[in-house]
Amino acid sequence: MKADNLVIGGMAAFSTVDYPQHLAATLFLQGCPWRCHYCHNPHLIPAYPGRDPVTWQQVRQHLDNRRGLLDAVIFSGGEPTIQKALLPALQETRAMGFHNGLHTGAPNLRRLRPLLPWLDWVGLDIKALPSGYEAVTTRRQSGPDSWAAIDTLQAAAVDFECRLTWHGALHATEDVIAIGEALSRKGVRRFALQLAREGGTMLNPALLTATNRRRDTDLVRQALSPCFESLEVRE
Repeated sequence: MKADNLVIGGMAAFSTVDYPQHLAATLFLQGCPWRCHYCHNPHLIPAYPGRDPVTWQQVRQHLDNRRGLLDAVIFSGGEPTIQKALLPALQETRAMGFHNGLHTGAPNLRRLRPLLPWLDWVGLDIKALPSGYEAVTTRRQSGPDSWAAIDTLQAAAVDFECRLTWHGALHATEDVIAIGEALSRKGVRRFALQLAREGGTMLNPALLTATNRRRDTDLVRQALSPCFESLEVRE
């Protein structure tokens, strides 16, 4: 498998928010095994993109032209780990001198483990407590590998943060606090709450209006701030 086989649904040429403290190019890889209700990129779920997909040759040229300007490449999705061409792509970007970052829900540890030597940072998307994943992803048995990925990343000494997309219709305030406390007990040091976007596109139209209230956010921040080195609420 070659990096040229990577199926890319889109690219952000410059990003200051996808990899902490790094200027990155972000690649949105096609395909995802889950169907999260609040997904705002449903066009990335199918294995193949629509019109005018981004080619790896275009990515390589962009990175060649931005040496010394960009620090890193982020592989996002969709769910990037389901693509076999991700590994050779990571190897290429590392050889070019870039840091590698990955956004993943870690649906399959078997696919994540071979990537770890080529990763500098991971944003691990936690959907719920392990028993609550199906209510978010609509897929059975979707939680165990995702939570086990925390131990895997720690054992590999790969820098990472855990993130939770919070939609009030799917997670009550006490649920978010329970998730944060469970992550803290596992030794997670950095936790980010991403408030589900209001309006726009969501896979489940019934959730188009986010229901998080400022008071709820303040309660979570107060409860969980002592548990982490870094706790961020991203709107």
